[in-house]
Amino acid sequence: MGSEIDETRFRRADFQRFGQRLKEETETLKRWLHSDFMVDEPPRMGLELETWLVDRDGRPAPVNAEILQALKDPLLTPELAQYNLELNTTPRFLSGRPFSATAAELTSLWDRVAAAAGALDCRSAMVGILPSLAEADLCLERMSGLKRYRALNEQILLLRNRRPIEVEIEGDERISLLHDDLMLEAAATSIQLHLQVAPRHAARLYNASVVASPATVALAANSPLLFGRRLWEETRIPLFEQAVAVDRLLGGHAGPLARVTFGSGYARDAMFNFFVENRQHYPILLPVNMTEPVERLPHLALQNGTIWRWNRPLVGFAADGRCHLRVEHRVMAAGPTVADMMANAAFYFGLVHGLLQEEVPVEARMPFVAHEENFYAAARYGLGARVRWFGGTEKPLAELIEEVLLPVAERGLERLEVDAEEVRHYLGIIRERLASGRTGANWQRRWLERHGADFNGMTRAYIARQDSGAPVHTWTV
Repeated sequence: MGSEIDETRFRRADFQRFGQRLKEETETLKRWLHSDFMVDEPPRMGLELETWLVDRDGRPAPVNAEILQALKDPLLTPELAQYNLELNTTPRFLSGRPFSATAAELTSLWDRVAAAAGALDCRSAMVGILPSLAEADLCLERMSGLKRYRALNEQILLLRNRRPIEVEIEGDERISLLHDDLMLEAAATSIQLHLQVAPRHAARLYNASVVASPATVALAANSPLLFGRRLWEETRIPLFEQAVAVDRLLGGHAGPLARVTFGSGYARDAMFNFFVENRQHYPILLPVNMTEPVERLPHLALQNGTIWRWNRPLVGFAADGRCHLRVEHRVMAAGPTVADMMANAAFYFGLVHGLLQEEVPVEARMPFVAHEENFYAAARYGLGARVRWFGGTEKPLAELIEEVLLPVAERGLERLEVDAEEVRHYLGIIRERLASGRTGANWQRRWLERHGADFNGMTRAYIARQDSGAPVHTWTV
């Protein structure tokens, strides 16, 4: 979904042509996975950060086009709504000091965005769901001008037979609403971690990402509110699943073939099973007629881009034209600070590589559905969730992270040859967050308890603390 398109309305022939190309490109990827055409090198990391633009009162500010025009930076791209931006970083090998280097690059880009926003009397913020957001802000008039967003909105509504989007979330409070377009999706912003993987390790690292997801979604929880209602610790999870729903819902969250989903099962065959699933089980949303050759997999990539698994397989291309595989870990909310997000990244990359080194593969130790249940419990209750672990034991998630997962993450980072001081610093932030219980979601709840339901005021207070750069576990209320 990162590329612009020319068409917004489609005919039956467009779907047929797209389907044929999708089949050809899926078969091409299958051949490549059994050849030396795939990139096979040490793991790399990258990230995408979705951010908010707000005015001086703390309300959403629809000025992303002005900022993009002012900065003209290829690492900045628009998001669905005019008050959101995406910041990207340069891929780096996972050795040495990758998190410090990424933090420096991201901070520099963030400062440039903040300066451009300041020239418009606005500010920038990284938070899962903006506390001051109102449903009236989520209207088509505030959709970014790219054709791909208009086309996606139209196709999802067609698949729903023009029925409104239904959102129903039961948390501390309850919210139930109907919305006429795709713009509810703009309310949920995240940091998306990218892990480039060698084909021989792809399935196991994907499956390790599944295992890691309950811990990472809880540690990064930063979305306890929606339209003034106190809901889940990470309300972004059920909101996004329901905001793009064209399939039936199961058990209160999206079923295995929903467009936004935890997934249908473990990865196999270097994640190829998911690309087969994309072709065979998901209706085509954007049957764009692309002229790139089969060898660039444009239709396969676009189809995959309209299916938002919380852990998503990706394909890309190296400078020499060879194809590479990535795992995109999408479960973590944006913010609260660059330091927090780099700590989250260090924990995730270390944990999945630590799990990779264990003798028994994670997929052989517990069924996929158990991790799925853990994930939704962690999204709802955060670090206070109780989860199942290998061997059938059940324990508080915070205890599991501290006693079991952090040592695994540390071993994984050591195996990757990440600098020892880097490991101590960033995993130390995770330990301090666990000791204090202070996630972004926890801070927002405590601020409301002390100051009352002044959501604009809370947004301003949040940004003031964010601007200090200090990790959230040090924030006062």
